[in-house]
Amino acid sequence: MNSYVYIMCNSYNTTLYIGVTSDLLKRVYEHKNSLVEGFTQRYNLKKLVYYEVHSEIVEAIKREKQLKVWRREWKVQLIENMNADWNDLYEGII
Repeated sequence: MNSYVYIMCNSYNTTLYIGVTSDLLKRVYEHKNSLVEGFTQRYNLKKLVYYEVHSEIVEAIKREKQLKVWRREWKVQLIENMNADWNDLYEGII
């Protein structure tokens, strides 16, 4: 079963959230519809701008922890390498 590391942001691309899940569609849907209390709801993070697929959850968790300590500029470069225009990728994965 695949696991995913993903990055959500707000409409201004100013606040980033990095998460991990085994069901990307469900998890992003929850964020978009404010069904998840906490950071993403508080900062209105509803745009999926980046994700990675991992074959093992352990790998995904390790990568999530790695990305969370990265400098913002590195995260921005990672996003822009996959999604230069910071489009919402959710529609492309449903």
